[in-house]
Amino acid sequence: MPPPEDSFPNQAASSDLFSDQELGTFQTLIDIVARLRAPGGCPWDREQTHESLKRNLLEESYEVIEAIDQGNPAVLSEELGDLLVQVAFHADIAKEAGDFDLTDVLRKINSKLVRRHPHVFADGHAEDARE
Repeated sequence: MPPPEDSFPNQAASSDLFSDQELGTFQTLIDIVARLRAPGGCPWDREQTHESLKRNLLEESYEVIEAIDQGNPAVLSEELGDLLVQVAFHADIAKEAGDFDLTDVLRKINSKLVRRHPHVFADGHAEDARE
């Protein structure tokens, strides 16, 4: 069983990994997506659904793979951003429907990562990557 959420790395520890600028920039992305999908926002963005964005999600995933294959960090950075936009859009669509929001997505992935790494977050032990 994973440790309770309050035992995850806290904001102070996270600041060593992510600067205030990085965290603020992530919040800016969330705000931009919300504004695009809000009344008075972009008509195209407002009418998108999980279903209508499936192709975009797949295309952006392939573009990330192509960037990795190219070995070009600048292209990879751009394509990862495009993929992150897809996550933000799907979370905003779900939030609007009352299904879940980005916080739920992040909490679930945090819990999954901790659960899958007991050798780091609990009493487990791993000698190498195979374990």
